[in-house]
Amino acid sequence: MTNHLHHGDLPDGLDFGSVVAVDSETMGLIPGRDRLCVVQLSDGKGDAHLVKFDGEDYAAPNLRALMENENVVKLFHFARFDVAVMMMYLEVETYPVYCTKIASKLVRTYTDRHGLKDLCRELISLDISKKEQSSDWGAKELTQAQIDYAASDVLHLHALKEVLDKMLEREGRIDLAAACFEFLPARAALDLAGWPETDIFAHS
Repeated sequence: MTNHLHHGDLPDGLDFGSVVAVDSETMGLIPGRDRLCVVQLSDGKGDAHLVKFDGEDYAAPNLRALMENENVVKLFHFARFDVAVMMMYLEVETYPVYCTKIASKLVRTYTDRHGLKDLCRELISLDISKKEQSSDWGAKELTQAQIDYAASDVLHLHALKEVLDKMLEREGRIDLAAACFEFLPARAALDLAGWPETDIFAHS
């Protein structure tokens, strides 16, 4: 496994295949307040690429093009947040999208534990550390522990998707999951526009 750190954008010529695992690290959990610091990506073959931002320049033409490439599925865990962050800072609508948290909630109805650590432990028998989750991602230089943590958040998503797809098919919920994934960019836009907690489909 190799972790590649890039500053400001992905290098030219990278090929992530038809499905790329994506995650982001920010200064907090409020997109309007907490800036995007790192985007990490993996093709599922063991390597991770991290793009670090300085907080001023988010041009990143190669990364933007990948997020908007309709021929590449962007695979997230809790896509709602990452898609909103990229919509705000990279000014892109990330599409098409797959979210392992949504897939988990649709098929793992026997539990309320849908975190990435929980999925890795149950579905692919892997324990991952979340120790660096709450750290200073805006620091000028990332520590090796931060880099390894960020990479671990994308390295296993392809394996999780494979298991979750089988469960979705088994439970007859493939189409329902696809409809949820299709709606995610709109859900992210609602979050950014001021409706993060409001269910606009509710009666009142």
